Amino acid sequence: MASVISLNVVHAEIPDVGGSIGVTSIDKRPVADRREVTTDGVAGDQRSDMKHHGHTDHAVYAYGVEDYEWWSEQLGRELNAGVFGENLSTVGVDWNAIQVGTVVRIGTAVLQVSTPRIPCGSFQRWLGEDQWVKRFNEAGRWGTYLRVLEPGELGTGDEIIFESHPNHDVSITDIARVYTGARVEEQLKRVAACIDTPEDTRIKAETALANL
Repeated sequence: MASVISLNVVHAEIPDVGGSIGVTSIDKRPVADRREVTTDGVAGDQRSDMKHHGHTDHAVYAYGVEDYEWWSEQLGRELNAGVFGENLSTVGVDWNAIQVGTVVRIGTAVLQVSTPRIPCGSFQRWLGEDQWVKRFNEAGRWGTYLRVLEPGELGTGDEIIFESHPNHDVSITDIARVYTGARVEEQLKRVAACIDTPEDTRIKAETALANL
């Protein structure tokens, strides 16, 4: 069964030396209670860099335990839920292969897969891993952001119920590749033509196509 194994919110805003705003909210840790989720995100959570993470498409970030297990082996260290800055640590869902626009119900909230997590310098500084941004992109284990279609309440243990799947084959990985390279014409065309592609990604894909 696909489910949430940990609900995580910001523990404290911490220094981000070298970052553009000097602080980050990436330090997210598990909470035991259920939380309301709205288009602004999970109650009790926050985002410091609103320029890059303040969009409603970034309301909730989900990451799979299956990817965490892979990273633990690669890095030789235990990775606790929330350490990647995700709100939902999950099991049973491949958030990298999932179609953009997929709708899920978690608790009483309805959410929609919107865009991949593209790593930034704050993420690298937080983990303290050399060339982390490059390694994270090359691994292709981005996880996904979700927008909130219907506010509700969710928590650890909730089943992830698939409400609908879009009628296309554009995945979170396809969207991520527009930003991280390995672009091919066929992939760019699919992304640019997809109704569920975020507008900024569509523009980037169209620009890349024009420059091929």
